[in-house]
Amino acid sequence: MDTKTKRHPNQERAEARRQQVLTAAAECFRRKGYHSASMAEISKTAGMSPGHIYNYFVSKDAIIEAIIEQQMVEMFEVFASLQARPGVLIDVMVAGAADGVCNKLDPALASLKLEMLAETARNEKIAGMLRCVDSQARQRFLAIMQSERSLIKDQAEADLQARITVMFSMFDGLLIRQTLQPGLTAEHVMSALGPCIRTLLSPFSS
Repeated sequence: MDTKTKRHPNQERAEARRQQVLTAAAECFRRKGYHSASMAEISKTAGMSPGHIYNYFVSKDAIIEAIIEQQMVEMFEVFASLQARPGVLIDVMVAGAADGVCNKLDPALASLKLEMLAETARNEKIAGMLRCVDSQARQRFLAIMQSERSLIKDQAEADLQARITVMFSMFDGLLIRQTLQPGLTAEHVMSALGPCIRTLLSPFSS
């Protein structure tokens, strides 16, 4: 994934500046929407000049590409953490799901992700990036379901992919549910979602 950033001699300082821009841009996208948030507003929120921002990102598209890449890295780190945790895989996955629910119910994160999803209808490049990330996420999750600790590792891949689709759909749906039902809590969701995940990670009875 190419975020079209420039290289700088002091990479540590440059990374801190890039993160400053990304944080400011995310705030602007949540508040104004992708199209209404100008580079001038992003620079003002970041506390730096527009010219300075262009030293790190060549366009607004490059900024949102970097945000998507950052979210992808964070998601894959979560997957790696789940695989590294000891214990029964189903218990590990249900415990990890609680953290995932909290993430989806965070109003700030939810509004930003919904804004990026809305942008896919207007921007084929962003749509392609999000589809690529989703494809990679599905493959990473498939590897977990096919690991030795999985109760369904011997199931046909088509069956596992269908289960992944359902699980991802439940989590993605929380973005909309949080908007419509802002008082929703992770405890309330997990009371029903936990058993659903256990079912999806277990062999189906015939």
